[in-house]
Amino acid sequence: MASIKLKTEIPGPRARAMLERRAACMPAGLARATDIVVERAHGSLLQDVDGNTFLDLAGGIGMLAVGHTPENVVSAIAEQARTLIHSCALLTTYESYLRLAEVLNEVTPGSFPKKTLLANSGAEAVENCVKLARCYTGRPAVICFEGAYHGRTLLTLSMTSKYGLFKKGFGPFASEIYRLSAPNLYRTPQGMTTDQYIAWSLHNLEHAMISQVDPSAVAAIVIEPVQGEGGFIPLPHPFLAKIRELCDRHGIVMVADEVQSGFGRTGRMFAIEHSGVIPDLIAMAKSLGAGMPISAVTGRADIMDASHLGGIGGTFGGSPVCCAAALAAVETIRQPAFLQQALRVGDIIRSSLEATDCALIGDVRGLGAMMVAELVLDRQTREPAPAETLEVVRHAARHGVLLMRAGLYSNCVRLLPALDIPEEQLREGLAVLANALRHVESQRATAAR
Repeated sequence: MASIKLKTEIPGPRARAMLERRAACMPAGLARATDIVVERAHGSLLQDVDGNTFLDLAGGIGMLAVGHTPENVVSAIAEQARTLIHSCALLTTYESYLRLAEVLNEVTPGSFPKKTLLANSGAEAVENCVKLARCYTGRPAVICFEGAYHGRTLLTLSMTSKYGLFKKGFGPFASEIYRLSAPNLYRTPQGMTTDQYIAWSLHNLEHAMISQVDPSAVAAIVIEPVQGEGGFIPLPHPFLAKIRELCDRHGIVMVADEVQSGFGRTGRMFAIEHSGVIPDLIAMAKSLGAGMPISAVTGRADIMDASHLGGIGGTFGGSPVCCAAALAAVETIRQPAFLQQALRVGDIIRSSLEATDCALIGDVRGLGAMMVAELVLDRQTREPAPAETLEVVRHAARHGVLLMRAGLYSNCVRLLPALDIPEEQLREGLAVLANALRHVESQRATAAR
């Protein structure tokens, strides 16, 4: 039986009225990928205000590894809210913060002593990583990479790539940020083999320590093991290993930004585990809280202890209610069968997209259930197709599937479904995506005649 049930056009009458209210009361710069106006959600299904039922393959941009309103998370939230909503970790100590810190110290890679700091968002987690690295090393500089997304605070926006979408008009930005190129194997330079491209990228890492910044000035190298907003680009393992080697050689803190790729999304608790590389600090958020606003930094105890007393923390960081949600979510995600399901979901997505007869698809890539289809106007030149990608997302929404874009050129269809999505629902959603791809390709062919 189909899960998608459309009773009105999209958006329907009540949704249109609410979108008008949104335009009147919310800033124009707060974009939206679709015209879906949600009333309730459970599992992988959304119901809008007009009674239409959609399949969610975007997962709140990766927040919902355990799906919408999972019963154990909802129960944990309700139970915690009855006893303690908030008292502030800067003033008091409470069990849920302690327990979550202990669990994150346990599940993150590395056998060294660890400590955990809780905050509210991915950007806060990354910013705390940089602050701690600077305190620990006594150095100012931070190295990040093209295609990276680290947040929208001043510091993390300075580290974020993709200037036109995220940074235009918001400068000046923070100093001592050095951005290096990262290998995108789909866009290997013409005339190079993949191995040659990776070797060239490794050479450029070394060269940057002379041409751009001396390693004695570098506090941290911050890397997404799988670039998220950049287009779900898994960084080659030799590249991650080279970063680790440079950090060890020069006393630099290696930071893994696992805000989007963490918590089972790639079939491991953290994406960097696929490479065997162990970072010093890990920034995490999104699926950690199953939709609740919580983030964390976990890492080497000596680095985590580098700040002076009172130098880190915040009023809402480690909210007891958010901690309770996170504990329930992590307990679900860390189970081997649940992690295996992420791999199964990824295999289904990959095989479905690769079987889709659509010339717009230039590449299908990702790790586990973190997958994209990169759309191009020509498979030989690989010219990006951002307008077509947006129309695919909109067509899918009109036919009952929630998706969104990604990629440096905004030409990737991003899929981040719940890791426990029933297979029949996943295949139903992928069929809608395939139809959207073929529809947009047909429209483009008609326009070209």
